[in-house]
Formats: sequence, C-alpha cells, structure tokens
Amino acid sequence: MHLEEFAEGKSLIHSLDPRIKLLSLFPFIVVVAIAKGLTVPFIALMVGVNLVLFSRLNLKAVLTRLFPVNLFILFLWFMLPFSVKGEGIFTIGPLTATSEGIFYALTITLKANAIVLSTIALIGTIPIFRLVHALRHLKVPEKLVNLFFFCYRYISVLHEDYSALYNAMKVRAFKPATNVHTYRSYAYLIGMLVVRSYDHSEKIYQAMLCRGFRGRFPLLDHFTGLTRKDFVFFIFMIFVAACLVTLEVGKYFWRLP
Repeated sequence: MHLEEFAEGKSLIHSLDPRIKLLSLFPFIVVVAIAKGLTVPFIALMVGVNLVLFSRLNLKAVLTRLFPVNLFILFLWFMLPFSVKGEGIFTIGPLTATSEGIFYALTITLKANAIVLSTIALIGTIPIFRLVHALRHLKVPEKLVNLFFFCYRYISVLHEDYSALYNAMKVRAFKPATNVHTYRSYAYLIGMLVVRSYDHSEKIYQAMLCRGFRGRFPLLDHFTGLTRKDFVFFIFMIFVAACLVTLEVGKYFWRLP
C-alpha cells in the first residue's frame, strides 16, 4: 500500500514550500465548505482540477482516490432529492423528487470534489516527513502531530496484516456469503487485526525507548527561506479565496445561483 505516490513528482506544485501549501489550502477549503449555491463550488472545482493538472499527477490514480468519495455521494443522490421538501419535478412510485433536493445533492457533489482535488494537489504532493515538519512550524500541538504521523505511517503496516490474514482465509477456501460462517470469519479477522496492531504498538514503543525517544523527533534538515514562487502562489490562492468570498456575498445582489 503506497500512500505517497503523489509526493513523487517534479512540478511547480511539488517544489513549493509545504508551509505555504498548508496556509494556502485552509482558507480555500473554508470558503468552499461554507458557500451556498452552485457558483462558488463550481469555480472551486475548476480551481481544484487546474491544481491537479499543474501538479502533473497520474490522472488515473487521482480518479481512483475520487471514486470512494463519489460512491458515498451517489447514495446522497438517491436520498436527498426525495427527502428534501420543495417543488416536485418527477415521481417514482410514492417518492417525489424535488428541485431543492437535487440542488443540495449537486452542491455537495461540487464541494466534495473541489475540496478533495485541491487537497490531493497541495497536501498529497508533500512527503510525510516534510508535512509533519511543516505542521510543527505552524505551531500545531506536538501530540497531535505525532499522533497523525504514527497513524499515517502504520496504516500500510495494518494493510499488510489485513492482506496476509485475508489471503490465508482464501487459501482455506473461504468464500464470502450472507451466512453466520462469513460473519464469524470477518469478526475473527477484525479481532486479529486489533490484536496485531496492539502487538505492533508495543514493539514499536519499546524500540523507540531503546533509541532514546523522549516524545520529540529530532530534525536534521530544516526549511530554507521562502522563495518568490512561494509568495506568488500564496498571494494567488488568497486572491482566489477572496474572489470566492466576493462572489458568495455578491450573489445576494447579482442573483447568482
């Protein structure tokens, strides 16, 4: 399981200072999340798409990351149009789809994809060690940073354990079905993952203590000064966020959707 596939690349976005990318992303996400209507989310989606293109990422891998998000959103499309009160558009049996429900579902779709694409382009292109380093420079509490680092680092270890256990089940002719045996087998699988994760944590903690760990990771390489392109990109992203805020406020005067 490779979690840093987007960090391995050479582009303008990859070369930016991680602190700048974090500071640029936060106001953009906040503006998109609180926006109402379709205009701001649609423009934000276009910004996210362009950030991905400028990052020169593998589009197939990006779409793979988007698939689970949109799979969840698909369920919202089955529920929101029929559960939000409003003007009816069409009817399926006892259910009536409303324009307001479709509007909400479309808004959520645009927002979610815009936020995920911009996060992949800006956060996904940062190696984990540089990301953690940047968080510490931005005064994020050290315990939270360490917790994030360990979670990120050992997701792949748990995935390897899961793959080994599941392959062992398949070797023993396990075939999933809707019966008690399948439920019991998955319960055993989850239980073994919990036991193994606890065992891994104990071994890792003892190994860290043997190496003199006292709650802080020493940093060998520090960030250099910010460059002109870092400042230009930061100003551009703040300008984009300001424009989105202006559109959000101005739509009440211009009657934008």
